[in-house]
Amino acid sequence: MPTCRHCGAVRDDADASALTWVHERDPGGQVRWLCPSCARRHLRDIEARLRDPWQ
Repeated sequence: MPTCRHCGAVRDDADASALTWVHERDPGGQVRWLCPSCARRHLRDIEARLRDPWQ
């Protein structure tokens, strides 16, 4: 089950809120997830494509 790479929240596929989670694929091909709360908190960094020191 996917978990938020920042806070560890678990994504429940059966819940409609699962649609609000953010995922990205790193250069190695691994999929990483962010919960809606962490995605909102780090939106500026994500959109600016800053490196991940905020993780």
